Amino acid sequence: MLSFIQSFFVGIIVGTLAALFGLGGGFLLVPVLNIVGVEIHHAVGTSSASIVFTALSSSYAYHRQRRIHYRVGLLLASTAIVGAYIGAWMTSYIPARELKIIFGITLIFVAYRIYKKKPVEPTEIKLEDVKVNEKIVPLGGFFSGIASGLLGVGGGIINVPLLTWLGMPIHYAVATSSFAIVFTSTSSAIKHYLLGNVEVQWLPLLVPGLIIGAQIGAKIAKKTRAKSLKNAFAVVMVILAFRMILKALNLPVP
Repeated sequence: MLSFIQSFFVGIIVGTLAALFGLGGGFLLVPVLNIVGVEIHHAVGTSSASIVFTALSSSYAYHRQRRIHYRVGLLLASTAIVGAYIGAWMTSYIPARELKIIFGITLIFVAYRIYKKKPVEPTEIKLEDVKVNEKIVPLGGFFSGIASGLLGVGGGIINVPLLTWLGMPIHYAVATSSFAIVFTSTSSAIKHYLLGNVEVQWLPLLVPGLIIGAQIGAKIAKKTRAKSLKNAFAVVMVILAFRMILKALNLPVP
């Protein structure tokens, strides 16, 4: 197990990137926990519980920046809660190897969708003027919930691409996704806890750094241009995706 100091800095890094990309943090926390010896299903469950605190911290920061589209966020969360519960239940029936491959393939899809999307700066459109198809949002929320429960990633891997595809600037999409993840990760964490997948001893080690990191990430996102944000998002996703897939195939990776 990592020491408190090591866990604190891991939490800061994960929390910063989680808030920066609106992904909750599981996209990094799951592989990190798995690397240090936590079995993949327990890594997913522990990640889901940790993400609750990351999402709360980043949501507060984005609330102060006035970048959260609360109506869309609640529409996402309304169905994501159910999806997260189902996704957590599914982990009991999917072997660790397949779970890693699903995780990797999902991240590659996310990277491609974000990279191809034309960026829109938040200065080009006010939050109150953003219009999205609200009939599609709940459907996307359901699948983001399943991703959250199944992969321990908070659901942002679906939320951010979905919202940007529907026309929401990536800065608003990241903030709104962070808000929706509060509900998704809570539902997922409860189910994982009931399944015995949450290793509670990790939480006091990781959570302080995650909370601080989320504040840092939100500040960085505010100052980052949309094109740079989406390209960085895509690069991070591809690196993590290939690493996870190679691990699943038992190939040597650092």
